[in-house]
Amino acid sequence: MTSDRPVTLAAIIGAHGVTGELRLKLFGEGPDSLKRYKSFDAGGQTLTLKTVRDGPNGAVARFAEVADRNAAEALRGTPLTVPRSALPPLEEGEYYHVDLIGLPCVMDAGSGIGVIVAVENFGAGDIIEIEKPDGKRFMVPVHAARIEAERAVIAAAFVE
Repeated sequence: MTSDRPVTLAAIIGAHGVTGELRLKLFGEGPDSLKRYKSFDAGGQTLTLKTVRDGPNGAVARFAEVADRNAAEALRGTPLTVPRSALPPLEEGEYYHVDLIGLPCVMDAGSGIGVIVAVENFGAGDIIEIEKPDGKRFMVPVHAARIEAERAVIAAAFVE
């Protein structure tokens, strides 16, 4: 299931102060989760992490390449990514959302349904969004799916 596609860990939402610090929206488990990575791809530019701490709406970070507020503001909206291979290994039964995107989905009886195009979490648990061959999409709670090595098996009661 693993590939080396980029995984977005945070997005730059603006400048913090005048010295080039950046406000980040986090997609992981807090600012400390970013500390294990030395650098990030930011829209084709490499940013080297110097410091990160809790901040408004997520975290505040300083990168070696961002020296002032103007440079920080120019990065607003930029995702910070790392290669999938840089993520920590998983325990049995765990998965990264990025690994689910593109997996084919089949009903528990074996017939194909479509492909996972998104994984969402609105607070009550993960939900996979599946696109059927006709382009229509629907969502299924992950607890109704069994994630196997190369596909997702969906309980028929949750499909139609």
